[in-house]
Amino acid sequence: MSADLLVLHALRCCGSTGLARVASFTGLGESEVESELIDLAVAGLVTHHRDFGGWALTEAGKAADAARIAAELEPAGGRPALKEAFDDFLVLNPELLDLCTAWQVRSVDGVTTINDHRDTAYDARVLRLFTSFYERAVVVIAALSTVAPRFGRYSARLGEALDRTKAGELGYLADNLASFHTVWAELHEDLLATLGIARWSG
Repeated sequence: MSADLLVLHALRCCGSTGLARVASFTGLGESEVESELIDLAVAGLVTHHRDFGGWALTEAGKAADAARIAAELEPAGGRPALKEAFDDFLVLNPELLDLCTAWQVRSVDGVTTINDHRDTAYDARVLRLFTSFYERAVVVIAALSTVAPRFGRYSARLGEALDRTKAGELGYLADNLASFHTVWAELHEDLLATLGIARWSG
């Protein structure tokens, strides 16, 4: 996938955002991302919001991304394989949401409360479940990558978020823009966009 399409598609999957998140999504340096964004803005495909310093797709950009992503997928004949892997993703998705909830809140004496992360044994149990989840998720992502290699970056990004959480940066599981949960949500959006499925199509 070309650099300009990577950047365009990053905004499709992440929504309005800044350079750092686009760079994380694409694996490109921030200076290269900025250069591509400027070119895309000149072409009328993206716009820069001065109020918060973020970038977003224009309507023309959304149409261009959809057309180019479809064109990339069709010659490879990979749609059936991608759809099969997406079905496997959907099996995992509710489990991930439950794990994020378990990380953020917990039951104490029958009362649901915010997890303040002072119970290290509890957190360790949840992290073990996340590790098991990750090991199964990378199998699905590997299947996606055989159709479109760009999906392979999700394994590394999820692994990095999990490793940083285990190293004590607790926000990297479910509470910041580089978290495991956020990267998983981007993967979900990427699959929907690539397959041309509306978010609330059921």
